Formats: sequence, structure tokens, C-alpha cells
Amino acid sequence: MADFDLMMSTFDPDIVHYFVDHAPVIGAAALANYWVKVGPKTKASWALDHIIIQEPEAVIEWSMPWTSPVDQKRQTLRGTEWYIFRDDKITEIRSYHNNHYLQNPKNRELWDFPYIERGYLP
Repeated sequence: MADFDLMMSTFDPDIVHYFVDHAPVIGAAALANYWVKVGPKTKASWALDHIIIQEPEAVIEWSMPWTSPVDQKRQTLRGTEWYIFRDDKITEIRSYHNNHYLQNPKNRELWDFPYIERGYLP
């Protein structure tokens, strides 16, 4: 079960969580509320498979058993997330995964991420 207060204790107030399948969620309370609502809908849980830390960043690989609301099939989705920390709080999350239910070409990169401003290729 999602723990709103625990999530809030780890998030910077101005956190931004970027996704490949929808607009970013901005702000600690908005993100904690998002996960409180989404997790139970999909019966999702996460396992941390691998982590690399080089302050102020960390990258993880994860496995997420979940139930698709489309067909109610239980399956495992795998992905990776990049984190940026400030003052021991998470200030940014960039989440990458390839969910076969969301095969829109727009979902091949993070939505609304400032790629050019950050020095990525156009």
C-alpha cells in the first residue's frame, strides 16, 4: 500500500517526475497523491533490481508486477529510473519503460522533458 507521508518525506517540494507515457507530475504532494491512486488501481508493486549511485544522481533498474486495467492480466513490467537529489531529497525522476499497451510513437521519449536545454541531441 502506498504511504503518502513516507513519500512526502523523500520528495523535494518542487520534484518533477517525467514519464514516457504521460505528462510529468510536478510537486511533492501531487506526486505522492498520484502514486497513492495509481498503485492500487493496477495492483502494482516494485522491486529494486540494481542501483548505481554517483551523487547527486542515482539510477535504478526495477521490476513491477502489476495487473493491466485493459485485460486484467497479471504481468511484470521492467524499467529504469534516473534520480537527481538535492539536500537528501529526490528533486527529479526520469522513468523509462516499454509497456506494450502504450505503443504510441510519442511514448518513445519523456513527455515535456527539456532535452535541448539539457544538451541532448535534437
